[in-house]
Amino acid sequence: MTETFDYIVVGAGSAGCVLANRLSADPRNRVLVLEAGGQDDWIWFHIPVGYLFSIGNPRADWMFETDASPGLNGRSLKYPRGKVIGGSSAINAMIYMRGQAADYDGWRARGLAGWGWDDVLPLFLDQEDHIAPPGPLHRSGGEWRVEHPRMRWRVLDAFAEAAALEGIPTVPDFNGGDNHGAGYFQVNQRAGLRWSAARGFLKPVLRRPNLKLVTGAHVTRIVIEGGRAIGVEWTANGQAASARAAGEVVLSAGAVATPQLLELSGIGEASRLQSLGIAPVVHRPGVGENLQDHLQLRPIYRVNGVPTMNAHYASLWRRPLMALEYAAFRRGPMSMAPSQMGAFARSSPDQATANLQFHVQPLSLDRFGEPLHRFPAITISVCNLRPASRGSVHAVSPDPRAAPRIAPNYLATPHDEQVAVDSLRLVRRIVGQPPLARYRPEEMNPGQAVQEDDGLLRAARDLGTTIFHPVGTAAMGLADDPRAVVDARLRVFGIEGLRVADASVMPAITSGNTNSPTMMIAEKAARMIREDRR
Repeated sequence: MTETFDYIVVGAGSAGCVLANRLSADPRNRVLVLEAGGQDDWIWFHIPVGYLFSIGNPRADWMFETDASPGLNGRSLKYPRGKVIGGSSAINAMIYMRGQAADYDGWRARGLAGWGWDDVLPLFLDQEDHIAPPGPLHRSGGEWRVEHPRMRWRVLDAFAEAAALEGIPTVPDFNGGDNHGAGYFQVNQRAGLRWSAARGFLKPVLRRPNLKLVTGAHVTRIVIEGGRAIGVEWTANGQAASARAAGEVVLSAGAVATPQLLELSGIGEASRLQSLGIAPVVHRPGVGENLQDHLQLRPIYRVNGVPTMNAHYASLWRRPLMALEYAAFRRGPMSMAPSQMGAFARSSPDQATANLQFHVQPLSLDRFGEPLHRFPAITISVCNLRPASRGSVHAVSPDPRAAPRIAPNYLATPHDEQVAVDSLRLVRRIVGQPPLARYRPEEMNPGQAVQEDDGLLRAARDLGTTIFHPVGTAAMGLADDPRAVVDARLRVFGIEGLRVADASVMPAITSGNTNSPTMMIAEKAARMIREDRR
C-alpha cells in the first residue's frame, strides 16, 4: 500500500460526495474517494431533460438487470444506477423529498437511537439551499440547491384539481413530515440546470490539498487484518492499486454495489461466500438481504385538446424552439424533471399515513431510455411506498466486475398485491373527475376492459417496473438481529474501522424518493465519524 489516508470513501455517488466534503473539511484529515464511474463531462448530465438520454446509456448507467421476477409474470427489469461522480443524482428525477416523519420515528422505534424525525430534520436543513424564504422547514446557504419547477402544464394542473375532488388536497410542499396531498415537486436544480451531489458537494472542494478523487477505480475488496479494515484494493486503467486507511473505510457505493463489495471482502452469509470460493471473515447473513424498492405502476392515458410533451417532441419545428427557449431563459420542456406533478394518498382508509406516491408526467413511453409515444398522452405512475415484499442483492462470483444478482421479489405478499389493485382503482377515480375527464382520457394500459381484481393484479404484474429506489441491503439494526449489518452508528458488526453510509443502511424504505434521505444519512455518518475520532 503506497499511500495512507485517514479515510477512504468507496463511491462518489450521492452519499460519497457528502462524505468527501464533510470529512475533508478538517485539514488534518487526508481523504481518498474512489469512484468506479467517470467524470460528469457530458452535457446530458446537466440539462434536466437529459435523463431521457442517460438512463439506459452505458456512458451514464451501469446497466444492471434484475432476475426474472415471479411477481412480474417472469419479467426481468433494467435497473439503472448512475455511472459517474454524483452517482444516481446525475441521472435521476431531481425530486427533493425527505419522506414522512413516521418513517424515521419508525427507525428510532426499532432501537436505533438518533434516527427519529426530530433527529434528522436538522441534518436536512443544514444541507439545504432552498429557494423559499428560510423558516422552520427550509433553510438557505447549504450545498443542496432546491427550487420550484420552471414549467407548468395545463394537464398537470387538471390532475391536481381532479385529485382534490377525490379527497387529496392541493399542497405547496411535501417536506413537512406528512406529505399527504398533491402539487408540483420541488427539484434539485439551479437556474434550470440539474444540481447533482457532485456539483453541490464534491466539485467545489476538489482543490482541497487533503482530498484526492480517483475515477475509474473499481474496488476489488476491503483489506481486513486482525478484525479491522486497514485499506482498499482497486483496479484503474488495467492496473492494480491499493491504499491504507489509518482511520476508517466508508462504503458508499449504493444498495447494489455495497453488499456485493462486503461479500467480496468476506463479510456475509458464510456458506454463500464459501460456495463462491471466498473465505468468510465475518458471518452476517443480512448482507444483501432486505432489499426494498418502490414498484411503480404506469397507467398511460391518451388525451385530447391539451398539450403534452409527446406532441412537442414529435414536432420537428417545435424542437429548435424548445432548445432556443432553454438556451435563452433556462425554461421550457428541456428544464423538466421526469415527473413534475406529485401526489401522496392512502390506498385505503386503514392506512395511518399516505402509502401511495404518484409521479404524473405530461408524456408517455414504454420505458425510460426508449422514445416518447407519438400520440398526446400522460402517465400517472403510482407506487406502494411501504412494500412488504423483500428481495436481495448478492455477488455471483469472486470476480468484482461480474454484475451482482438482483432479485427484488416484487408483489410477493398479499398486502402488496392488494395495494397494487387499490392504487390502480384510485388512478381511475381521479381520471374520472371532471377536470381530467374534459380531455377525454383513454386508458391505453391496462385498459378499461380490465375491471376485476384478478385482472388488475395481472395488469400490475405486467406494468410494474422499478422507480429506481433500492435500499436496505446492509440494514441498520441491533447487534442481536441476524438481519442487521451495521449498528446505529453505521459501523459494520464484527469489523473495526468499517462503516456503511448509503441507501443500503435503511432498515425500512422511506415514503418517497430516496436520494435526499441518502444524503442525509451521509451527513449524519460524517458527524459520527468525526465524533468517534475524538
